[in-house]
Amino acid sequence: MQSPASPLRHLARSLLLLAALLLALPASAYRIKEVAAIEGVRSNQLTGFGLVVGLDGTGDQTTQMPYTSQGLSNYLQQLGITLPPATAASLQLKNVAAVLVTTQLPAFARPGQTIDVNVSSLGNAKSLKGGLLISTPLRGVDGEIYALAQGNLIVGGAGASAGGSKVQINHLSAGRIPGGAQVERSVPTPLQDGDTFRLGLDASDFQTARRVAQAINKRFGDGSAQALDGRTVQVRAPMEPNARVSFIAEMEELPLESSSPAAKVVINSRTGSIVLNQAVSLGPCAIAHGNLSVTISSTPVISQPNPLSTGGQTVVAEKANIQIKQEPGILIQVPAAPQLADVVRALNALGATPQDLLAILQAIKAAGALNAELEVI
Repeated sequence: MQSPASPLRHLARSLLLLAALLLALPASAYRIKEVAAIEGVRSNQLTGFGLVVGLDGTGDQTTQMPYTSQGLSNYLQQLGITLPPATAASLQLKNVAAVLVTTQLPAFARPGQTIDVNVSSLGNAKSLKGGLLISTPLRGVDGEIYALAQGNLIVGGAGASAGGSKVQINHLSAGRIPGGAQVERSVPTPLQDGDTFRLGLDASDFQTARRVAQAINKRFGDGSAQALDGRTVQVRAPMEPNARVSFIAEMEELPLESSSPAAKVVINSRTGSIVLNQAVSLGPCAIAHGNLSVTISSTPVISQPNPLSTGGQTVVAEKANIQIKQEPGILIQVPAAPQLADVVRALNALGATPQDLLAILQAIKAAGALNAELEVI
C-alpha cells in the first residue's frame, strides 16, 4: 500500500501549482483609477470625546476614571444642571463610560449627510453593549467641529461572568454606529482650482507615471498630461465644472498595460510567512543547513551526615548535566532559477522550516545569489 503524501509534500505541490498559474496568466490591464488618485481629494480624520450611557452596570469605575465624572458634569452643565464640585467628584456611575469616537470625513461630504462612526472605551468599562452615545462633537486636526455623533451602539460580542468565572465572545469594549454622525461642515477641495490638476500614483514608479501620461495624451491629445516625477502626473482639464467632472470620469477608465513588478520577497518575522512575487529569481549557489541543540538536565542530590555525628545537616544539592548535539549539515547545490516555479522548487529541496528560510534567504541575498529586494514586515 502506498503511504500518503506528507503535509510538506502537499505544500510544495500547492506552491508549484500557484507559481505555474501566475506565470500562465497574461499581462492584465489596469485602469488609471486603480493606480492613481487626484491630489487633494481625500478623506479627513475626525475624533471626539464622548459618553456612552444606559449600560447595565458595566460602565467605568469613576473613582479610578475621574474624566468620566468630569465629562458627565460638563455635559449636565450644558443642559443647565450645575453640580457642586464635591458632588461631581464623588459620582458613582456604573452605567456611564467614557469613549473615544473616530470616523473619516469622506471627500465632497456635504452638511446633512451621515457617516459611520467607531466608538472605543477609554476607561475600565467591562462592556459597551446596549449603550447610547450622547451628542459628541467630532473635530479635525484644526480643532474645528465637522460632524456631530449620536446613536445606539452595535457591539458584535457577548459575555457573562459569575463566581469568578468569565466567558466572553469577541470584543465588548468597542462598537460601531452606522450613520451615527451628521456632517456639519464641508472641507473644500482643490479639484476646480486652475486649469490643471495632479494625479498621485499609489506607488512611486517612473514606468507607471510615463504610461499614465501616454494614455491620457493618446485619448485627449498631446500636451494633456505630463509626468513630473515617478509619482506625480499633471493633467490639463476643462475649466467648466461639469465638463471637468466628465473629463475625470472618462480619464479614470483609461486602461493601462501592467508592467512587470519589481522582484521582492516579503518576510513576516512574527509569523514566519514568506511571500515571493513572480519576478524573483535565484543565481547558482550552495547552502549548508544544520541544527545545533543544547540539552540541560538537573537532578537533585541529597547529602546526609554520617550516623551518630554531631552538628551535621541534610543538604539538598543539584547536579547539572549538559549535552550538546549538532546534526551534520548537508551541503546542497542550488541551480540557477529564473522563474518562480524553479525558485519554489529549489527552496523546498532544502527541507527547512519557514523560520529557517528567514535566515537562509537573508544569507542568499547577502551572497548576491537572490535577485530580489527583501522586505521584513
